Amino acid sequence: MKILISADMEGATGVTWPGDVLPGASQWERCRPMFTSDVNAAITGFYEAGADEVLVNEAHWSMRNLLIEQLDERAQMLTGRHKSLSMIEGVQHGDVDGIAFIGYHAAAGDEGVLAHTYLANSLTGVWADGVRASEGLLNSLVVAEYGVPVVLVTGDDRTIEDAKGYAPDAEGVAVKDYVSRYAAVCRTPARTAADIHAAASRAVALAGRREPAEPQPHTIEMEFDAEHLVGAATVVPGVRKTAERRVAYTSPSAYEAIRCFKAVTTVVSSAVEEQYG
Repeated sequence: MKILISADMEGATGVTWPGDVLPGASQWERCRPMFTSDVNAAITGFYEAGADEVLVNEAHWSMRNLLIEQLDERAQMLTGRHKSLSMIEGVQHGDVDGIAFIGYHAAAGDEGVLAHTYLANSLTGVWADGVRASEGLLNSLVVAEYGVPVVLVTGDDRTIEDAKGYAPDAEGVAVKDYVSRYAAVCRTPARTAADIHAAASRAVALAGRREPAEPQPHTIEMEFDAEHLVGAATVVPGVRKTAERRVAYTSPSAYEAIRCFKAVTTVVSSAVEEQYG
């Protein structure tokens, strides 16, 4: 049994502030061990309950945040950027039996600690087939096409509530409770490690390849905080303006939809100026 962990950082233990997750910041260095602790707790739980292999895919920012020297030695880590499926890289090889979303967060435009969807700012909302989309929702559509169930989600309490919409059977662990976008009531690392460990052990029972979801068209709509970003986004073939500060596109499958989304966000990022956005 192989488990893939997609590890994001905004939903990690103790994280509440941009400086906690921005590579190079002093608080980022302080939060890296807590992020690694969350991932280790999941690894330990998965192995103790019968997993044979755990692959951790770094999914935050530079995708070089976890401390491999502190990682459970039984696991392997996929680190670095420019991966075909980004946050869920590795799911496409046909050997993954379950995926865990560790350190995830709420969607752009929703209440949640450091809530966003792929871009830290600029994107004020993303909708998949009319439903406001978090990274978890978008990624869940893709992994379903590979027959891989989401078995565990960790993050703030709003993240766990969001996950009930796309992975209702998955184990969920809230490591903090939302107060504002930059504030939360946080549990201690010892407590969250124990909670994640226990949930990962239970989650193994949910693992097992499913019949892959039949690829079907998905319409993704994106809303930006500035009109000029619409012009940048529509450079990508198939992306059209639908309203003031909004674009949309339709792809024949979730796989194609997430790859187009990645292209749009990459192009839009290059059109953002430091002070004016």
